[in-house]
Amino acid sequence: MTEALRKPVDTTPSVQTPQFGGRIRELRHKTGLTLQTLADQAGISVGFLSQVERDKATPSLGTLASVAAALGVDVDVFIATPKPADSITRAGERPRFAIADSSLGYERLNTRLAGGNLSSLMIHIPVGYQSEVTSHTGEELIVVLDGTLRQTLGDAVIVLHPGDSLHFMGDTPHSFANIGDGPARLLWTGTSPRLIGRAPDQP
Repeated sequence: MTEALRKPVDTTPSVQTPQFGGRIRELRHKTGLTLQTLADQAGISVGFLSQVERDKATPSLGTLASVAAALGVDVDVFIATPKPADSITRAGERPRFAIADSSLGYERLNTRLAGGNLSSLMIHIPVGYQSEVTSHTGEELIVVLDGTLRQTLGDAVIVLHPGDSLHFMGDTPHSFANIGDGPARLLWTGTSPRLIGRAPDQP
């Protein structure tokens, strides 16, 4: 192949286009806004917003910021793309923390994900510990890793052993207790409000 026939090498870095239509629609439904209401508050046409939600049209950054403001979130919710390395927590490297004088120990498993609403903790439960009864919005999924727990869920009392899991809505009054002979370890994941504060080393 001669030099004249060679195609120039494209050295332009590829740009990843975020698909945020579904996220806008999800947040709109959560806030109870109609397409028309959100479009009016963002200052765009309802037809254009509909296309954006279906990823058929791409708004300018200014328009996206207006949509974000109308939804009560930061624009980073739609455009931030975390690096894989920022999404990893390593076993043995997560600092343990506690809340006030509680005897429970916590390790945070989830990372800071723009727009994310999922929390996950490793909870270390000493022998004989009994939690208070609580209820709140959101859902929870727990998995017993070590030990034996007694979980109350409404009027039900459930004994959980290693490997057992329980998925429930947080607005059902619930509590747990370590009824085993040694410390217990629980994996908790939920969409509940962040009842447990950030670990001391997190901003």
